[in-house]
Amino acid sequence: MNIEKKTVLITGASRGIGRALVNEALRRGAKRVYAGTRSALQNTHDRVTPLMLDVTSVSEIQRAVEEIDTLDVLINNAGIALYDDLSGLDAIEQHLAVNLFGTFHVTRAALPLLQRSKGAIVNNLSLMALAPLPVVPAYAISKAAAFNMTQSLRALLAGQGVTVHGVFLGPVDTDMTRGFEIPKASPESVAVGIFDGLENGEEDIFPDPASQSIAGGWRTGVAKAFERQYAGFVPATAAVLR
Repeated sequence: MNIEKKTVLITGASRGIGRALVNEALRRGAKRVYAGTRSALQNTHDRVTPLMLDVTSVSEIQRAVEEIDTLDVLINNAGIALYDDLSGLDAIEQHLAVNLFGTFHVTRAALPLLQRSKGAIVNNLSLMALAPLPVVPAYAISKAAAFNMTQSLRALLAGQGVTVHGVFLGPVDTDMTRGFEIPKASPESVAVGIFDGLENGEEDIFPDPASQSIAGGWRTGVAKAFERQYAGFVPATAAVLR
């Protein structure tokens, strides 16, 4: 998957990693970048098309996707991360609405375009999909669920020529990590790592120093072996997201 001359949709594109992904896609020669945002977009490049896109609104997602004629790459980047202590359901439901169901609904709406182009889905996850940081447990729960969905989609869509990639993000210097005094990767370097992983055909992308420290162990570990084994049970004629 070479990004040059491809068409890319990026959700959560107004700031942080999303904005860096838009700029990196342009740098790599993308023909068109659809930038999904909930507010006005600052990037006015002639190859960028802003889309008003609240991933918690199915009707808004559908309207946005109807503006796209062709699509090669979908990057599900929109997400939230809030402090909580699992004292109630509100935080879990709020995170699931964006980080899990938002990703699901955008993917479902965009899938016919991606099936036509034999394209790629990239889901921005987190190392917390593998092990939670207990000060943001609802976030970790939502990312673990999104990771499981990513693995399932990968197996279900393999026979249709659509590849599915999970991005395991470590700490990145964005608004989400403000207050965490720990080493963080820049959004720009992470965007480079994500597109490098996609272009290299990596199913699981580890785009920053923290995530790269576990990459080798993950790829040769028992969990990855189980994923490959279970994928073999998927019938070639599986119906997906209908």
